[in-house]
Amino acid sequence: MTKKTISEFAYITFAMFIISCSIYFFLIPSGIVVGSISGLSMVLNQVINLPISVITFILNVGLLIIGFIFIGKEFGAKTVYTSVLLPLFLAVFEIVIPLEESLTQNSVYDLISYTLIIAFGQAMLFNVNASSGGMDIVGKIISKYTHLEIGKALTICGIITAATSIFVYDISTMIVSLIGTYANGQAVDYFVGGFNKRKRICILSEHYEEIMKYIMEDMNRGVTVYSAVGGFDKVPKIELVTIMTTSEYKKLLNYLHQSDYKVFVTISTVNEVIGTWNINKGSIKQSLKKK
Repeated sequence: MTKKTISEFAYITFAMFIISCSIYFFLIPSGIVVGSISGLSMVLNQVINLPISVITFILNVGLLIIGFIFIGKEFGAKTVYTSVLLPLFLAVFEIVIPLEESLTQNSVYDLISYTLIIAFGQAMLFNVNASSGGMDIVGKIISKYTHLEIGKALTICGIITAATSIFVYDISTMIVSLIGTYANGQAVDYFVGGFNKRKRICILSEHYEEIMKYIMEDMNRGVTVYSAVGGFDKVPKIELVTIMTTSEYKKLLNYLHQSDYKVFVTISTVNEVIGTWNINKGSIKQSLKKK
């Protein structure tokens, strides 16, 4: 197992810990049935005499098979791992920290806390092509084949689950659950957007060769070179354009500040990058050496 794989699974484990905390400490004790597999498990728990952790596991197994078929082996393998972790974390919490009521003792605060915390954990998982299982798998399938944003896809399948709360709870619980489902979808899209955002940096400078060399050799990022002409002085110029993460952008900006180069820089936010974003990152230096 490579260092990257270990790091990725540690990342996934942390995300699942966050999700499990939101479910156990806020969702379950409050009785809110937000559109998720955990919410459906809570409804079924009122009908059949099985622990929520066991019901969650059984439902996840069926959805995992669907995930392998319609999304792929990588997603399926990671989701197998998360699907085992969720009931495991819940079972440990049930033994170590038994709860009779929520931490906030207020359904509105429970809903807000649950929605924000679980959405952040879900976004972390979607960022590495994984999910927490359950309705996330259904949402991922809907998103893949309809090209909807993942949050909106989760909202669609979650509304059906939330509506089942009417069979074991009252109407007010169902309404709160529907609102929570919608809010969760919005929050997921917000956090996913934050993970996907990049900086598009455009640089005009007479020292473009030195700057381009720094970006490509020291930062291992690609650069697109454009010919430009100043509208005022009609002087031909070279413009460098590169796409970076926020941390890389700050590193580049620090380099430009410390240099004596005269530069003109514009920065814009890119919501999503599709294509060979990271595929050749590690091989840029090798390509330069061959030249």
